Order: sequence, then structure tokens, then C-alpha cells
Amino acid sequence: MKQALFQEPREGKEIQCSLCSHRCLIAPGKRGICAVRENQEGVLYSLVYDKVIARNIDPIEKKPLFHFLPASRSFSLATPGCNFRCKHCQNADISQLPRDRAGVIPGENISPTAIVEAAQANRCASISYTYTEPTIYFELAYDTARLAAQAGLKNVFVTNGYITPEALKTIRPYLHAANIDLKGFSDEFYKHVCGARLQPVLDAIKLYKEFGIWIEITTLVIPGHNDSDEELTAIAQFIKSVGEDIPWHVSRFHPTYKLMDKPITPQDTLKRARKIGLDAGLLYVYEGNVPGQGEDTICPGCKKTIIKRVGFMVQENRVMDGRCGLCGTKIDGVWG
Repeated sequence: MKQALFQEPREGKEIQCSLCSHRCLIAPGKRGICAVRENQEGVLYSLVYDKVIARNIDPIEKKPLFHFLPASRSFSLATPGCNFRCKHCQNADISQLPRDRAGVIPGENISPTAIVEAAQANRCASISYTYTEPTIYFELAYDTARLAAQAGLKNVFVTNGYITPEALKTIRPYLHAANIDLKGFSDEFYKHVCGARLQPVLDAIKLYKEFGIWIEITTLVIPGHNDSDEELTAIAQFIKSVGEDIPWHVSRFHPTYKLMDKPITPQDTLKRARKIGLDAGLLYVYEGNVPGQGEDTICPGCKKTIIKRVGFMVQENRVMDGRCGLCGTKIDGVWG
């Protein structure tokens, strides 16, 4: 265990947690919505500081980040737990584990120093805090990110965007990129499908951008839930209002966990979503979880393919010093 950051004492030994936008008021002996931060006699502790449940070497494109150090390797890790309850979570076996298994929190004891050393040994350019929600294991991510930055590694959040401004401000000096899920564009969707609210996610996206952290947005397009022209247009217009340079990944849904009554997203739906994004003025829109040209980066200037991808592998890259190698147009991103 490790004493948690972002806690304020309240009456009767209750603790106000201000790590994520739920801002849980936690009574003694109880845990927050994330199920991994516990009030023990008036002090809040993280129960997952040394409980790494998943780690792997991934291509950075798998996050997905298409405009951040392409073709590089990222040391990826997670602990159990999440502050969302998404019915369609593809990693529910670890994200919902403490909640589904009566509070059990398994994991391997790995220190921040050991994580950085493992990333270096595997020739990774970055460390990604992913698979579950990195905000809920903030103390581990923060300590690791500081060491990683000192060692010349980049740090990446793959996140639902529910971090508070105070927490994001704290890790800002060491956080270089994030892929943020914008799961829908209505409070009803967030409430009933994810167990959260929309506005804090929108606010966080704006703040990431303001802080100069490279961001890309992912929307998992679910038939019957968030695939209407109206909702997709609203998402695209919001992203455009924050920055036309923000890549938007519209990804295929597969039935999983507690959302088994919806079909796989038709590829035509993703093509329609991509067109909506481009028509809204976004420079880079990608189709995810499907093969095809929707994975490639197209130069906004000459409209030629400048990064060709197959799955998560880069086959060809014509970006040179942040510009199109064919016409010289600036290509937004972090190119190394």
C-alpha cells in the first residue's frame, strides 16, 4: 500500500478523494468507485501501487497513437481496477476485477525503477499506462513517469479522460502523450453504459491540449448507442473546436462483457464516421480495428498517403522532420 495523493480529510474521518472527477467521499473502511483506494482510519491509501497485473511490449500504434513516435515500441503496464464500469470493456477481467471478485487485488510487485529498467532493456521509446485506467494507479504512474523522463523515455496515458485538473497538472511535466476515449456525446450514454458523466471528459480533453500534451481521441462506435450521424457529428465538431490537428480514431465494436446484444460495427459505419470527421474539418481521421486504407495517414496538403499501416505495423513512412516528404506540408505530431 501507499498513502494516496489528492486526499482531503472531512468530518468523521471521511476522506474526499480528488484524483478523478467522481470526487468520491469515502467513509472509514470503504473504497472509492475505483475499488482500489481505501480509507483506513481517516487516511486514504492506494491498494495497487505495487500490483502490476499486466505488462507487455506493444507497438505505439496499438494505443492507438499514430502521430507519436511511429513504429516505436512502448512498455505497457496496468494494475487492477477502474473508475468506470463500461458494459463493453474489452479488459473487464482486470479493470473490473476488484469489483467483480469481492475486493480482491492480485498483481506482481514491480517497482517504478524496475519498470523503467525493463523498458530500457527492451529498447522501448516510451512507457504506456494502459489496459485499465491509469488515473486510478496514479501514484505508481507518477513515480514511474518521473524516473522514465529522467532516463530519456516518454510517458503515455491511454485513458478515459476522467482525471481532475489538479492531478493532470501534477503529472503534466512528465506526460508526453495520451489517447483519450470520447465514448459518446451524451450524459445518458456515459451514465448508463460507462457509469460516469460526459462534461468532465470534455473538460479534460481541452486541458490536455492546453497543457501541450500530444493527444489523440478514440471513439468505439457501437451500433444503436453512439453511431447516429448526429452524435458522430457532435463528437467531430467538438474535437475540431479543440484542435483540427487532433487525430480521431473511430473504431469497430465487438460484443463483449455485459454488452453482448449489439452486433459488430459494420465497416460502412466506420467509413461514414470517418467522412463525418473529415467533413467537419479534422485533418486526420482513422478507422480502427479493421484492415484497409482507413489506417493510413493522408497528407492534408497533397492528399497522398504518407504513412502506410497494416494492423499496428508501419509499412512506409514519408514524414520527414515533421513534414510531408512529397509536398512539404506540416504533419502534426511528435516524430522523434
